Amino acid sequence: MRKIGLIGGMSWAATELYYRHINKQVQKRLGSACSAPIILESLNYCELSRLTTPEQWDHAKGILIASAQRLEAAGAPALMITANSMHKVAEDVGAAISIPIIHIVDETGAKMRADGIKAAAVIGTRNVMTEPWFRQRLVRHGLTLAPYDASRADAIDAIIYDELMQGKATEDSRRRMRTFITDIAKQDVQALVLACTELVMLVDPDANVLPIYDTTRIHVAAGVDWVLGEGS
Repeated sequence: MRKIGLIGGMSWAATELYYRHINKQVQKRLGSACSAPIILESLNYCELSRLTTPEQWDHAKGILIASAQRLEAAGAPALMITANSMHKVAEDVGAAISIPIIHIVDETGAKMRADGIKAAAVIGTRNVMTEPWFRQRLVRHGLTLAPYDASRADAIDAIIYDELMQGKATEDSRRRMRTFITDIAKQDVQALVLACTELVMLVDPDANVLPIYDTTRIHVAAGVDWVLGEGS
């Protein structure tokens, strides 16, 4: 097996999901005694949460670049960033190291294109739902994305930051997410992109009114392929 480097701590709950599911998939494919060779650096999310200004994003970019360089120096031959939102600076991070980054948006877009999906909606944190860096990268894979609803984006952002990133999943938020997804399903879309790792605490990707493409599940599968020598 090949090693994989994880830049985590964004949030710790998301990092735990990555660590657990990478190892569960390796165990499923190779046997109960097996686990993935992982180098993990868990960052302090206080420095990376709810970034809004260019100065804050520049600071975050520097933190992730330094983390990626440390993981490369520690022997990681490829990296994963365990957060959708932090992929905003993934290209800058990739330019500062000599090993590949397995990109969550590209893996998701490739999967959806292979499945014949042409039109989709996206839910996640506000910056993922509303900013062009995420949406344009998905569009490169042949997708048309439904417009986002600003009030829904604010509500989902609050649920993610105020509850899920603290490891909480309330029944009220679960009901609200079901309502949001039911409303989105009335649009002219074939699928929903679940673009926040923590949202699986509230949303079952296998039991909804729309096919759901969970970016974390797709990203993890790509990481496992790498570990097992099946990825590029």
